[in-house]
Amino acid sequence: MCTLRRYLRTMTVDPRAALDRLLAALEAHFHAVSTRRADDDPAVDDAYDVLADAFEVYDDSLARVLSETLPFGLLDDSDDDDDDDDDEDDDDIDEDDLDDEDLDGADIDDEEA
Repeated sequence: MCTLRRYLRTMTVDPRAALDRLLAALEAHFHAVSTRRADDDPAVDDAYDVLADAFEVYDDSLARVLSETLPFGLLDDSDDDDDDDDDEDDDDIDEDDLDDEDLDGADIDDEEA
């Protein structure tokens, strides 16, 4: 499968064909999730990988052929780790430590006007 990914990324793919593949991958992923037999069902993992690959191909084809980008993207595993660290930092903030102005958006808007 890695060879397929490298092959598809080096060639230009028709965005319509890539969209069709992405939609089929979404359907397959939904089916795998809705019929999973266990928490670690390999069919779900496989469908996830196919969906992620189809998304990347579609995103790349839009950029190359139509010079368009999507308003979202896939997270890397390293991004997931960073998000976990951010969540821990957010838990350390105590609302009592914040000024009333920090909690009330109207005060901020009045100062900007």
